[in-house]
Amino acid sequence: MNGQADSANRVLLRGLRGDWKRKKGNWSEEVPRILWSYHTTPQSTTKEMAFSLVYGSGAMIPVEVQENSPRFHSFVVEESNEGRRMNLDFLEEARDHARIKSEALRRRVELRHKTKTRPRQFKVVDLVM
Repeated sequence: MNGQADSANRVLLRGLRGDWKRKKGNWSEEVPRILWSYHTTPQSTTKEMAFSLVYGSGAMIPVEVQENSPRFHSFVVEESNEGRRMNLDFLEEARDHARIKSEALRRRVELRHKTKTRPRQFKVVDLVM
C-alpha cells in the first residue's frame, strides 16, 4: 500500500477528534459528514476533488439543496445532461493530469529526501547505536 488509506484515515480521525467532546461519543453520526467534506475538498497533491475525479463533475453540497439556492433553482435537466456528457469526455484527461501531478510531487519528495540523507557503509565489526 502507498499510504493513501493511512492518509484518509488520518483526516477522518482529525475530523472526529474535533467534534468528540461536543458530540459526547456519538461519533458514528459524524462520519458521513466528514467523509463528504473529504471527498468534496480539493486535495493538496492533485488540486482536484476526489468526487470530480470519480464522477466527472463537482458536487452540490447538501446546504445548497436544503436551502433552495440559486444553483438548485437554475437546474435544467437537458443542460445538465449535456454538461455531464462533456465532463465525462474530459474525465480521463483530468484523471491523467491528477496522476501526473501526484507522481511529480512524489518524485520531488523523493529527490529532497535523497539530497538530505547521507549514505553510510557499515562493516560487521562496527558498533551502531
